[in-house]
Amino acid sequence: MSFLSRMSGIVATAALVSLAQPAAAADISGAGATFPFPIYAKWADAYKKETGIGLNYQSIGSGAGIKQILAKTVTFGATDAPMAFKDLQKNGLVQFPMVMGGIVPVINVEGVKPGELVLDGTTLANIFLGKVTKWDDAAIKKLNPNVNLPSAGINVIRRSDGSGTTFNFTDYLSKVSPEWQTKVGVNAAVEWPVGVGAKGNDGVAGNVGQTKNSIGYVEYAFAKQNKLTHTDLINKDGKRVSPTLKSFQAAAANADWANAPGFVQILTDQKGAESWPITAATFILVYGNPADKAATGDALKFFAWAFEKGDAMAEELDYIPMPNNVVQLIKATWAKDVKTN
Repeated sequence: MSFLSRMSGIVATAALVSLAQPAAAADISGAGATFPFPIYAKWADAYKKETGIGLNYQSIGSGAGIKQILAKTVTFGATDAPMAFKDLQKNGLVQFPMVMGGIVPVINVEGVKPGELVLDGTTLANIFLGKVTKWDDAAIKKLNPNVNLPSAGINVIRRSDGSGTTFNFTDYLSKVSPEWQTKVGVNAAVEWPVGVGAKGNDGVAGNVGQTKNSIGYVEYAFAKQNKLTHTDLINKDGKRVSPTLKSFQAAAANADWANAPGFVQILTDQKGAESWPITAATFILVYGNPADKAATGDALKFFAWAFEKGDAMAEELDYIPMPNNVVQLIKATWAKDVKTN
């Protein structure tokens, strides 16, 4: 059993138990994005061994995580779709990035190996628009003249829940496809033209793994953990790139965190020959003046520990740690804007 599978059971069970009884006083409670779940689970395991304090994180999607923090049923919310600065101010919330990573198209086509197939943004958008419907479509064959593609229908798998992964994926498609921008747009939940819905990155990963001739999109750690076949992509500079820590870092290098109120940054379709085109940050939401200041203080101690000791663990799962200068900006925001005593 993989680490992620083991931790999924542990954390999911903890989340279910928390519905029946209050979490232990020392537990840190959070809910939201599935995108960072693999690294949050890994950090939580190490942090509990070191401190004895557990993390009860419900991996339920960004939209549901925002609902829970607004309802004040958790100490922190987690979202991959950053909340607008005006909405942060309206709700008394403080937002900061925790880690960055890549979103990848994943496929289940017999005989095609990871990274063997390449797609460009227009073709990817047209698949999810329902315009490119077969694997041997001329647009795919033109990009992949040496790949043996079946004359089979493409089974599209997409998210059914409010998802920050979807927000970033649709943001990318809107940048590369005017038709996508006009017909579908950008949001954590959209009216999909085609496809079968699945809940969470894990749900999409599971469905793609079980469905022949399918395509979906997941955070890269889920592709690795589930041994799924990812595609390469043609980036903004017209270069073919593979999803790697290096290509994610190349895209993230353009982020100007110091001049972004609320740390709002969208990292899709970044320039640069080595940039992976669907790179994203994931964010934490806490109240500036929380009802339970001690609980929020405990959460910030966990995040501070992760910034200090969690970089290697993040890189093992191909996430990009926040740069040290950004961590200092985040800690300064905590000191100024979050009351923990």
